[in-house]
This record gives sequence, structure tokens and C-alpha cells, in this order.
Amino acid sequence: MSGLYLSRGLFPQEFLRPTVDFILDCQQESGEIPWFEGGYTDPWDHVESAMGLTIGGELEAARRAYRWLAGNQLEDGSWWASYRGEEVDNPRRRESNFVAYVATGLWHFYLVSGDQDFLLEMWPVVDRAMTFVLSLQTRHGEIHWAVNGKGNAKRDALVTGCSSIYKSLECAHNIAATLEEPRPEWLVARENLGIALRHKPERFDRTWKSKARYSMDWFYPVRAGVLPQAEAKARLNSRWEEFIEQGLGCRCVTDQPWVTVAETCELVLALLAAGDHARAVEVYSWLQQWRDADGSYWTGYQMVEDLLWPDEKPTWTAGAILLAADALTEHTPAAKLFCSVEILDSDPADEARRRVVD
Repeated sequence: MSGLYLSRGLFPQEFLRPTVDFILDCQQESGEIPWFEGGYTDPWDHVESAMGLTIGGELEAARRAYRWLAGNQLEDGSWWASYRGEEVDNPRRRESNFVAYVATGLWHFYLVSGDQDFLLEMWPVVDRAMTFVLSLQTRHGEIHWAVNGKGNAKRDALVTGCSSIYKSLECAHNIAATLEEPRPEWLVARENLGIALRHKPERFDRTWKSKARYSMDWFYPVRAGVLPQAEAKARLNSRWEEFIEQGLGCRCVTDQPWVTVAETCELVLALLAAGDHARAVEVYSWLQQWRDADGSYWTGYQMVEDLLWPDEKPTWTAGAILLAADALTEHTPAAKLFCSVEILDSDPADEARRRVVD
């Protein structure tokens, strides 16, 4: 299928069922979801895949995925950068945005399932994870991207990583509010992080070459709800020609001839957040040419060599395909998670749980 044009209420259940099954087939008995059979697992992409399972109605498999995280969480609330089964694959660092993403995944699961008992079960995991993440926030608002193997902070920040954490703080707050376990400091941290992302560019990429050539630095502040809609749309328009290959997808890096499926899916979410529904539908329609017969999707396409590259079909790419399809069709109650900002009132006395949108 060369084009798949999605609209509200028309989730292609039968077409995407093999994509859900692909993630299921890769999931280990323990609940771990590696990149692909025989590959490693990192906490962020594990959650992305788990959200794909949730959208596909595989709630028990998603629960197993989150329980795998719970079972591997370190005492300080973090996870290592990657795992292979029971073994730590990368003991050299623990990344703050990887750790925070569990809150996004669990809030997504709750929105779809309504399972408050499971949310309560996972609450200590979220609480410890966010405590770790916020221990890395500076007085300027940004959050250091990682700690090394000894637990010492790597003192620099990433726009993409901090944008992802910004959304995770929203989700973590909503979990706390739902469970009547208020953490007002999380909203303060989110506000300070947002100020840094919007107004303090000098606090990012201080010790390495700027990451501005990466598409995620371009659209992630939009996907995460850091910018008001008008500014979000202007940001996407400002570099559209640099990153977009018409009919193919979004480049991963401006100076490399490579479009990637997952980044393109996340751009779809950013377009919806910016109110550009028509372009979101169009961009998503390009991606079916990168689908394999088993319902999985190749990582990307190298335009100069005219080849699929790398030779991988990751579970997290399948997860991103499902997240974008859900957002376009509003198939599940979590469909707007990455397209809008929603802050629950944390006052336990307010039974209506008034929703505040910023």
C-alpha cells in the first residue's frame, strides 16, 4: 500500500493488526521488548513499544512490559541505558529522558484502560523515577541528560531529551493527581524546564556540537507541548524544507540523505499539536511504502544509495506507527496525549478533577 489516508473514527484495525502482532512476537516472556529479536532493550523505546501494544488492545502484554521496568528499576529510581534479557547491556550511563518516559507510558495506559489499580501498583515506580530525574535539574531549569556509571551527572542538556521530560512531567503530575498523591514540585520543575526550553538556548549543547541538525530538536518541543500553537506552527514551517523529503518522510539529520519512519511518525504528532491536520495526514500517508509483509516497518530509507537502511525493523518504530495512527483517528481515549497539554487539578477536594489546558 503506497498511501494510507487516515481520518477521525477510521482506525485501520485490520491493516495495523500485524503491526501489533510484530511487537507481541518480539516481546520476551519477562515482558521486556527488545528493538528486535536478539537486539537490546532501552527503557525509552521499550515504553514506546508498550504504548503500541496498549493501542492494539493488548493490555496484559503492556502490563507485563511495565512490570518488567518495575523489576529492573534501580534503588535511585533509574534504569541503565540498555539491557539484554537479565543482563545490563550498557552500564556506562543512565539517561534522564529514558527514566522519565515511564510516566508518559503509564499515563497513556491509564487513559486507555481506566485501570486505576494498575496505576496505583506502578505509582512507586513513577515516584522514584521522577525523583531521580529532578535530582538532575539545574537552577537554570534544564535537566542534565545522564549520569555516568558511578552516578555522576553528565553536565549538559539536550533539547530533545528535555522536551520529552517536559511531557513526562505533565503525565507524572496527572498520575499523582489521579491517585491523590500530590507532588506540586513536579509542576514547578516543569514550569522551570519550559522556561529554559523556550528562553535559554544557551543552556543546551554547551559541551558538544549543536544538535540543531537533528530533526527531533526541531519538532520535539512542539510534540511535547512546550510552545503555544502559533509558535509551534511557525517553528515547524521555519525548517520544513530542510527536513522534509516530499513523498518519503522526515530526515533524521539535515546533512544526511536518510529519512526515518519513527521520526516521521513523531513529526505527525507535532503537526497535530500545531493544528496542522492536513499535513499530518499527508505525511503519514507516505510511510506505508516502508512497511514489510509481516506488518513491521523498516527503520528508514537511504535516498542516495536507494536502499532500506539500516537493515532493521525495530519494535519502537512499530509503536510510533500505532501512536500516530491513533492520534490521527482518535481511536483510543489517549489519542490526544501528544497533541495537547492537559493538567489535572491536584486538589483532592475537587471531585470533578477540573482539567486545565495551557
